[in-house]
Amino acid sequence: MDRTSSAAAPTTRRGRPPRSALAVGLAGALVAGLVGAAPASAERPGGRGGAPVPLPPRAPVAVGTGGAVSSVDPYATQIGLAVLADGGTAVDAAVATAAALGVTEPYSAGVGGGGFLVHYDAETGDVTAYDSRETAPASFTEDVFLVDDGAPLPFRDVVSSGLSVGVPGTAALWERLAETEGTRPLAELLAPARDLARRGFVVDETFAEQTAANAERFSLFPATAEVFLPGGEVPEPGDVFRNPGLARAYDEISRRGTQTLYDGRMGRAVVRAARYPRTAPGVEVFPGQITAADLAAYEVLEPEPVRSDYRGLEVVGMPVPSSGGTTVAEALNLLEAYDDLTGEQLADVPEDAYLHRFAEATATAFADRNRYVGDVPGVPVEELVSQGFADERACGLFDPDVAAARPIPFGSPDGDYATCDAAAGVQEAPRDDHGTTHLTVADAGGDVVAYTLTIEQTGGSGITVPGYGFLLNNELTDFSFAPTTPGVPDPNLPGPGKRPRSSMAPTVVLQDGVAVGGLGSPGGSTIITTVAQVLTGYVDRGLPLVDAIAAPRVSSRNGATTTVEPAVADGPLGEALRARGHALSTSSEIGAATAVRLLPGGRFEAAAETVRRGGGDAGVVDPG
Repeated sequence: MDRTSSAAAPTTRRGRPPRSALAVGLAGALVAGLVGAAPASAERPGGRGGAPVPLPPRAPVAVGTGGAVSSVDPYATQIGLAVLADGGTAVDAAVATAAALGVTEPYSAGVGGGGFLVHYDAETGDVTAYDSRETAPASFTEDVFLVDDGAPLPFRDVVSSGLSVGVPGTAALWERLAETEGTRPLAELLAPARDLARRGFVVDETFAEQTAANAERFSLFPATAEVFLPGGEVPEPGDVFRNPGLARAYDEISRRGTQTLYDGRMGRAVVRAARYPRTAPGVEVFPGQITAADLAAYEVLEPEPVRSDYRGLEVVGMPVPSSGGTTVAEALNLLEAYDDLTGEQLADVPEDAYLHRFAEATATAFADRNRYVGDVPGVPVEELVSQGFADERACGLFDPDVAAARPIPFGSPDGDYATCDAAAGVQEAPRDDHGTTHLTVADAGGDVVAYTLTIEQTGGSGITVPGYGFLLNNELTDFSFAPTTPGVPDPNLPGPGKRPRSSMAPTVVLQDGVAVGGLGSPGGSTIITTVAQVLTGYVDRGLPLVDAIAAPRVSSRNGATTTVEPAVADGPLGEALRARGHALSTSSEIGAATAVRLLPGGRFEAAAETVRRGGGDAGVVDPG
């Protein structure tokens, strides 16, 4: 593969003149210091790296001009804002923000993972989807996760092993964006994150809790324990955490381009770490199958995005192998179908009826997602997102007063929707996945980026690449280990070079062809329900954007239970849902959304979580 080092000047579509970050008036020496860093090798990575970077304050909502960034982390948000303030585009800021999340959210994202990005270009009106999902090695077969008697391997044993590691795509996407869509070389965009890793950041409660939850697993791998359990201890809130190995990785990519990962020294280290995991004495794990040839063959894809209409808006999301775009679209179409069936608009029904409708729509959409969506030929995307298919599904299944029995049967997206015979077969719900992070960016020119990136489970495979400070993904556990239901085709079985089905749902919303916002969330399969609930909370229920994000969540994914947060489970809404036949299970939090809205007059609103994951951080370049 021919990969050009991004240390050279990129080929750009635009030549927007940079503006001084100081002229825009961003508060805090933190941002100015990080953005002003030299783009490559100003000092040798490693050591203490100078004074730590202070923890910026968090804000769940911001309104102003000049562009907006929303993420789960204040360091990342401020770095993205500084790039915008200096004249960078939404793509530039998204790459810089994502690289910072690789430092402060290393258990959710980083060079060892992959993701999906949707970019709206205000200059052309085009929306482009980028697929940097991890891929299976060429040696993978459908039975790779099965033992001799056909039973699946224990999930827990596969997660923390080389066998779970897919070929990472995140760095390849960053380089592609910098070279074709951005206005800054990749080295410049990585510099703030590199220096943050070297100087260190202040640990928050989320980082400490996630480290503690993974401490036993991390201790299986000496290279991981050395980085993330310094001195054998879990970092506590308020501690300073440094990662000189990750600073070295960013520095090497800055100087050599991503060729070092896909056909060079860093790639050889990745292959060794995955194929021959170095473990603590007495510990054995499955070896991986990634080869140098698998790395060299990796490609970022640009599939056609999924488009659907909802209440006069165009909702644009990711296509297969993500199930985010199709499943969000089908759920929204079903809600419109329920309006027609009942004669009552979603905006007008009581809150318990809204949550009942929402749960029925998402469970039905998941039934079809589980049956049809995967990295296989012939996925009926156009039919899955058609209003006709949703009308047929609603007609055959929806009762405004009673929850449908779970699992809901999957339908027949065949283009013939003249009857209410919606059931084609029943399939059990697959295993849930978790993890991931999301950022949303808009720039002064009206470009919007929604970017969800991941290393899969929180902490990924648990395997850190020695000397480079980043965790490898466990993305291949997103495949079905065996067919979900005997006799029913499963589109998500492993295969050579396949990309596992994902729930990531970066979403851009257009009105009359112009972007009015973007959003997304982490949370495994709850990503889909989170994105759909934020959209309906804002569009149908009339909530301010930050309140639509903060509202108590419901997630029905066609399993035996509907998952709800405590604010729903423990109050009258939970009682009303149980009275309708919903079996409820409780989760302390569902998703962690971020969103940006474009307002008239060149203004922006950024919104993030108020409480979940300790609260996100939303900012604008000029709050004035």
